[in-house]
Amino acid sequence: MGKKYTAAKAKIAAKPYNMEEAVSLLQQVRCAKFDESVDMAVRLGVDPKQSDQMVRGSVCLPHGTGRKVRVLVFAKGEKEKEAVAAGADYAGAESLLEKIQNGWMDFEVAIATPDMMGAVGKVGKILGPRGLMPNPKSGTVTFDITRAIEEVRKGRVEYRIEKGAIVHLAVGRISFQSDKLCENVMAAIEAIVKAKPSSAKGKYLKSITLSSTMSPGIAIDPNSVMEKVAA
Repeated sequence: MGKKYTAAKAKIAAKPYNMEEAVSLLQQVRCAKFDESVDMAVRLGVDPKQSDQMVRGSVCLPHGTGRKVRVLVFAKGEKEKEAVAAGADYAGAESLLEKIQNGWMDFEVAIATPDMMGAVGKVGKILGPRGLMPNPKSGTVTFDITRAIEEVRKGRVEYRIEKGAIVHLAVGRISFQSDKLCENVMAAIEAIVKAKPSSAKGKYLKSITLSSTMSPGIAIDPNSVMEKVAA
């Protein structure tokens, strides 16, 4: 560990903080010169191996993620024209699928019209492991292309539980005002709580950790957050 990281870690107590304290402390211990991404890891009381306990969805962060996202849209005809008019970075059908099969992956979000999903399935093994496969649950399979692109531009992020029952997602930038970061964090947590599977038993939010690109993690007290959600 570097000196800056060690110094930052020394300022973080081995206890969970409330959300406002965690955000404030995270901004105090920043140790990089660039505008770091702020990321949240939420460990859930579910079993990802069970198909009825998968947690997946999307959330529109009220203040966005602070970064420009390259959007690809799989569409044909008028919907392809709509995608271009709405600001998609790439739009098309077979030509884009061929580029992806040849190793091109110069985008962060993929949207598709429902009639394209049969063709998009051909690159599912490439997009799926990278979390880029369009999915109706995350709002990325739709005929309302304009709205989907607008939501992505405004700060919609997708989340999906991983093997360790942890959800990772970006919630902003370290340069954001603390109140805006808090609002983004709460929006993300509320979405994850809303997505709780009916089959999940026991404590759902087991732990919440906030960190920036180069900082140590800071634990947030799940109980204090749940009180805000319930309020």
